[in-house]
Amino acid sequence: MLKNYLIIAWRIALQRKLFTLINLLCISLTLLVLLVLTALLENTFQPTGVEGKSPRMLQILTMLSYNDERGNSRHSPLGYKVITDYIKPLPSAELVAAVSLPESTTVYQAERTTDLLMRRADAAYWQILDFEVLSGRVPSAEDVATGRFVLVLNQSTAKQLFGQQPAVGQKLNVGGQQFEVIGVVADVLQLNSFADMWAPVSTYPSSDYQHQMWGNFTALILTRDAANFTAIKQELATAIVDFQFDDPAMWSDVRIWADTKLDIFARMLLQNERQADSGAATLLMIISALMLLFMLLPALNLVNLNTGRMLERSTEIGVRKAFGASRQQLIWQFLVENLLLCTVGGLLGLVLAAAALEVIESSGVIPYLQVNINFTVFALGMLISIIFGLLSGIIPAWRTAKLDPVHALKGARR
Repeated sequence: MLKNYLIIAWRIALQRKLFTLINLLCISLTLLVLLVLTALLENTFQPTGVEGKSPRMLQILTMLSYNDERGNSRHSPLGYKVITDYIKPLPSAELVAAVSLPESTTVYQAERTTDLLMRRADAAYWQILDFEVLSGRVPSAEDVATGRFVLVLNQSTAKQLFGQQPAVGQKLNVGGQQFEVIGVVADVLQLNSFADMWAPVSTYPSSDYQHQMWGNFTALILTRDAANFTAIKQELATAIVDFQFDDPAMWSDVRIWADTKLDIFARMLLQNERQADSGAATLLMIISALMLLFMLLPALNLVNLNTGRMLERSTEIGVRKAFGASRQQLIWQFLVENLLLCTVGGLLGLVLAAAALEVIESSGVIPYLQVNINFTVFALGMLISIIFGLLSGIIPAWRTAKLDPVHALKGARR
């Protein structure tokens, strides 16, 4: 029976080419947008590759210092002293890394200058993140401890600065400091690994950064497994109870939260800096609701299109009912027709989404972006296609299946 339904559905789709084209475009374009957004969100919240340890990692991006009595408030990245005094000693942390946020700096080559983004990091940073080393090596603990002026470039920057020449061993003047390139890593776009080049934290022109409460640093905390997240958060809360400000008269309280990637974005977007709950559940609900709404709009349009199309087939329905076709059989036929159409539209949407991501990657609009549609995204796309088929097919199918055979044969639509 199912085979017959599929054959009928295929023939109906070929007979009504304009309707089929409109439905396919509606479904595929909707899925194109949803799948591209889903892939980008997954790349942000559940990255693989260089930040593949994210399920075991917490991060402290900023700290909030305030004095409500005096009306003072300051929200800024961490100073290096905060990381060394309050975060690195946490007992449940396997590794704690300090890395600066990307800073714009100028590279001088003869008469040529190039503005690039640079990070400075300690040795733990290279142990927590799994960069793909294309040539040379990454900084070691000894490089950081002795303050060696060594530099790691990503692949695009190495090509930009040296063309086809090997980058490892080359000398570069970065912001007035002389560095030696010791390694080249693959391009990557992730929250903690995005940069053009990296150097040891000990290569700052001055050691003042070691004593600063506020600065340009973020802390990465690697745990043995996610079960330790609660312990780390409790240990951090205990550690900052006696937080010592440089100017106690200016600041009285501090809020520092160890968050997952999702928590970080939720806290920033929902402005939940003073409470432990980042609002991640709320953010996910908002994203899900917006996606559902975006999906429902074309589904409602498809309901109207399908209703009109099926009512135009009233004579066919009357003939089938006159020959004994039950309401259930008619409903199944129409649902199979719609599900087949939506499945084809879903597959087309997946192809378009993959092509769109390829275009975005190659265009350089989002630097170093590397994202693919994986099995999870593919399954989501097919699930959405099936939902489309059910939503846009069951209502008109039920309505047309109720037509009286006599009225249906006469072409009546009631």
